[in-house]
Amino acid sequence: MSVLVTRVNELAEIKDELAARDWFMGTSGNLAIKVQNDPLQFLVTASGKDKRKKTNEDFLIVDSEGKPVGETNVKPSAETILHCEIYQRSNAGCSLHVHTVANNVISELYGDDGKVVFKGQELIKAFDRWEEGAEWEIPIIYNHAHIPTLASAMIPFINEDKGAVLIRNHGITVWGRDGFEAKKVLEACEFLFQYQLTLLQAKANLSILNES
Repeated sequence: MSVLVTRVNELAEIKDELAARDWFMGTSGNLAIKVQNDPLQFLVTASGKDKRKKTNEDFLIVDSEGKPVGETNVKPSAETILHCEIYQRSNAGCSLHVHTVANNVISELYGDDGKVVFKGQELIKAFDRWEEGAEWEIPIIYNHAHIPTLASAMIPFINEDKGAVLIRNHGITVWGRDGFEAKKVLEACEFLFQYQLTLLQAKANLSILNES
C-alpha cells in the first residue's frame, strides 16, 4: 500500500471519528496529514464539504504554500495556510482544527488573558507533563479574518512537535507527530475545556445555594 493511500485512510478514519462526535457543525473545521517532507506535501480536507459524509473528493494534496498539487475539482480549506506553518516549523505529521461550543466558550472566558492554564489534571499527561503539580498552558489568539494574519499570530506558539492554539470565538488547532498523537491532543483539550466549564457551573450553582 502506498504512503498516499495509507495517509488518506488514516485521515478518513480521524474525520469519521470526529464527525461522530459532531465536531464539524456547519461544514466547519479542517484536517491535514503530511504525505512527504521534501518537497512538503500534505492532504487537507476540501472546502465546504459535509464532513459527516464520505465522498471521493474529501481530501486533496497541497504543497508548502497550500496550493493544490495536480488537477482537482475541489478547493483546499481556507485555513490551509495554518497547517502549512505547522509543518514548516515543526516535525508534526498531522494537524486538526475543529469548532466546538466548549472551545469557543473557553476562548471567550479566558481570551483577555491570552491563555488558559490547567493544573493538576490527569489529562495534561497528553502533553508530556508528568510531574506532580504540572501545568499546561494553551495560548489564545485573536480571530483575525485575514487568514495570513491569523497564521502569523499562531507562529510564535509553534515551538514543539505537538501543541495546541485556541483562536478566540473560532476554534482550536492542534498538531502532533502523527494522526494518533494529534487526535490525542485534541481529545485531551476538549476534555479539559468541558471539565473547566462544568466546574465553573458547579461552583456557580453552589454559590447560589449558599446564598439562598
